[in-house]
Amino acid sequence: MPLLDWEPTGPNSLDSADYSPIEHLNTIFSHPSTLSSVSKASKVLHTYQNDLGHEISARVSRQSTSDVDSVKRIQEAKTDLAELFQKVEGVRLRAMQTEEAIMEMTAEIKRLDNTKKNLTLSMTALKRLQMLTTAYEQLQALVKSRQYRECAQLLQAVIQLMAHFKSYRSIDQIATLSRNVSDLQREMLEQICEDFELTFARSEVGQRRGTLAEACLVMDALGDNARSRLVTWYCNTQLREYRQLFRGSEEAGSLENLPMRYSWFKRMMKTYDNEHAALFPPAWRVNELLANAFCEGTREDFKGILSRLSRRSDGQTMDVELLLKCLQETLDFEHSLEKKFSSTNRTSMDTVSSADDKPSIFSHAISEAFEPHLNIWVEAQDKQLSNMIPQYRQQPLRQPEEEFNPQLVISSSTELFNFYRLTLSQCARLSPGASLLELTKVFAKYLDQYAQQILWYHLSERPSGQTPSKTPNIEDVILVLNTADYCYNTSMQLEEKIKSRIDAGYRSGIDLQSQGEAFMGIAAATVRALVRKIEIDIAPTWREMRNVGWSKMENVGDQSSYVSDMIRRINTGVGEVLGMLQKQQYARAFCDNLVDLTCNAYIANIFQCKPISEVGAEQMLLDVYTLKKCFEHLLTLRTSASAPPPHGYQKRVNQSIFRIDPILKTLQVRPSPPEALVQAYLIHIADKSDNNFRKILDLKGLKKQDQSYLMELFQAHRASPQNEQLQQSSPILTPLTVGSAAGSHMPASIGSLSSAASLSTSNLPGRFDPSTLGSALITAARDGVDRFGTPVLSSSNSGTPAQSRIGSPPPPQNRGLLGPDSHAPSGNLNENLRNIGKFFKRDMGGFGGRFGRSEDT
Repeated sequence: MPLLDWEPTGPNSLDSADYSPIEHLNTIFSHPSTLSSVSKASKVLHTYQNDLGHEISARVSRQSTSDVDSVKRIQEAKTDLAELFQKVEGVRLRAMQTEEAIMEMTAEIKRLDNTKKNLTLSMTALKRLQMLTTAYEQLQALVKSRQYRECAQLLQAVIQLMAHFKSYRSIDQIATLSRNVSDLQREMLEQICEDFELTFARSEVGQRRGTLAEACLVMDALGDNARSRLVTWYCNTQLREYRQLFRGSEEAGSLENLPMRYSWFKRMMKTYDNEHAALFPPAWRVNELLANAFCEGTREDFKGILSRLSRRSDGQTMDVELLLKCLQETLDFEHSLEKKFSSTNRTSMDTVSSADDKPSIFSHAISEAFEPHLNIWVEAQDKQLSNMIPQYRQQPLRQPEEEFNPQLVISSSTELFNFYRLTLSQCARLSPGASLLELTKVFAKYLDQYAQQILWYHLSERPSGQTPSKTPNIEDVILVLNTADYCYNTSMQLEEKIKSRIDAGYRSGIDLQSQGEAFMGIAAATVRALVRKIEIDIAPTWREMRNVGWSKMENVGDQSSYVSDMIRRINTGVGEVLGMLQKQQYARAFCDNLVDLTCNAYIANIFQCKPISEVGAEQMLLDVYTLKKCFEHLLTLRTSASAPPPHGYQKRVNQSIFRIDPILKTLQVRPSPPEALVQAYLIHIADKSDNNFRKILDLKGLKKQDQSYLMELFQAHRASPQNEQLQQSSPILTPLTVGSAAGSHMPASIGSLSSAASLSTSNLPGRFDPSTLGSALITAARDGVDRFGTPVLSSSNSGTPAQSRIGSPPPPQNRGLLGPDSHAPSGNLNENLRNIGKFFKRDMGGFGGRFGRSEDT
């Protein structure tokens, strides 16, 4: 209730939890004029206090009355619950009494049911015992009279009845009867076996066929052991003559007489079908068991014969033709058995394509004996392949009357893989295990030889009559490239095919990756050979460049004449090459190689144009950008001029041109003031090498006395803190040597494949990049290492490897990629081809070709 009419209801309310009396009083008596109402406020507070006291007392009284009612209700609930428990207990007691009454009422009925059940079981047992005794007595009489059909039916009943009394053998009479039945079964078994022996010994099968067939019904009822004994006796009896005729130590048992073994078996099977098949139930499959027994015996005979032949003391080897002939006849025999007993066709060893493997019964049943000796067959394939490779080498790449096709491959490659396919199909059926693994090693060996002695041979520059060397024409190079690509893909398919045919335990040993990489190495070499064609064609333009008076130029004009001639020659040659390349990845690799090699050659020729003035450097820079425009549109010569070049290719062109720019931009700076030239070198060349800086000074034609101050100034600037991060030596300038355009003798081609036959693995980057192939080739030549085993000869008057590379061409016998008469070890050549192919294949993935995709292509 409010104290005053204007009492607030917010935080100053008496009901508020955070009530503050001071604030409340200050609110009420906020002005001196309000002090007159102090007595009124005090009265209101006392009245409010009294009202609160009365309200609290009333509520306490009501709560007390409520507690008494609650206690009363709880007591009532407890009383009701106790009464409920008493009623539940009463119900439980009555239920137990009812159950006892029911059990007393049904006890007699239950006892009568048990008595009836036991009586039924006793009567059944007595009846079955009577049946068993009667059947046993009848069976004894039937056995003596050899009425085997009735014996078979009755024997089954006796066996079933005896199974019922198995748990009663503790009773003497039952145990005695069980022994009598077992004795009778043994007597029947011996009697039937004796009947078979006497009948076959007297050749009375025809007269007693019915009796013996009924006897087999009895053997069937006697169980698996009795049936197995009879079948084993029959197989041994039928094969006794065979074992006597074809003992391994006798002439009749030799490999030459192998067809006689199979003829004898076929006659025996004919006799079985005509005379003996009716004796045995078809479910016994006696003819199949007989064939298995024959195969097992024959296999053991062949193992002994082949083992003796392989250990001949006269030193002669086993006749491969005879071995294969016997193996073929054995496979045919196994095939006939397979067809007869399982109706499943088995592909012959001469079939090119194989069917899916299916479970077979007689597969390798006899031919297993030949498997340990199939190394002779593998050696025969090795010998045949060794004769094929020289023949392929003598064959021309294509016949004179055969027209060139950009998709054509060398015919010998298809012949080789067709031979591989036939041989693989044969070996997979002869032995899909160790022999197939050895054959795979032979395949790998001659794939290496084909790459080296055929493809590499036709790609090499070779002496030819009137000329010291003969380079292959473009069509031949394209043919080798197509063949290398075909061999790579087919080798990978061959590896997968062998893995699918060989046993799982040998699968990990199948690996033709190194051979595939060797073929990719050949493909890389063909790309370089195509670049060499262009390189030879533009060689005169380099001579023209070196003959220009770069130090006497007064102003910059249009592009130089040597650049126009170079662009014309490049466009003509590239258009011809790209028109024959069918795959985009090889066209891309070709253009990348050409761009990089041309840029490297341009750098080398800059250092042969000493001295070069600032105007001359500017003119060279203009020429370089003209070449860049030409390079950017090389790939469009393959399609149409309006098609934009791939972004990745443009990036490679920019990277190659960027290697020339720093040199020319540094040469553009005048030596006065000297600080400008030093700063330009530190910005563009960006290294700390005194020798490289001196090369720039020599290239500008500065005198020695003028260079001293510049060298001191260079040394002072490079020691400053802002130049601490500079590299020690520029990879562009370090291998180069400044020469004189007037006095130096230049080779026909700088940075050519002839002066650097290939890459050295020590100089290869982590990822092989065809776009940097030219510089890598130059590096290999500088280090005096020929990637394929041909040493790079250094000049006797040259002080550095770079001088040897630039100033002296290699002798004619070393100008080819690798001459056919080179004495480089073939193992090194194969390893080199594999390493180059490995990097080349990896980089081909960036061209969007077979080995990968790229968004830039």
